[in-house]
Amino acid sequence: MTVHNLYLFDRNGVCLHYSEWHRKKQAGIPKEEEYKLMYGMLFSIRSFVSKMSPLDMKDGFLAFQTSRYKLHYYETPTGIKVVMNTDLGVGSIRDVLHHIYSALYVELVVKNPLCPLGQTVQSELFRSRLDSYIRSLPFFSTRAG
Repeated sequence: MTVHNLYLFDRNGVCLHYSEWHRKKQAGIPKEEEYKLMYGMLFSIRSFVSKMSPLDMKDGFLAFQTSRYKLHYYETPTGIKVVMNTDLGVGSIRDVLHHIYSALYVELVVKNPLCPLGQTVQSELFRSRLDSYIRSLPFFSTRAG
């Protein structure tokens, strides 16, 4: 099992942070275009799920999978969206995404007066702690590739 990449978006669709670990195939387009496509897809899926669900959904959209990967989604009340792509063997990681938001993003970016909100995260401490946390996860494989 492995982690391919992670996106962090604000409520307006600005990609605040992007990291990748075991991503085998690149999109072949500029990263900014990839971020817009990903955010647009998330917006559409969330809308579709909320309109088509036969039940009142408390959490809404949490994940989807293709034949090759699984996309995990976590949205905070403030509109921050944490998106992680993993391989198919990874189960629910809602707690992992919540930890990335609350213990890393909020503590190292939001509470840091040197990090302007609404802009790409420039904090090297955030980047290194995020990388260490992801690499410590039981489903992160050093052999993927």
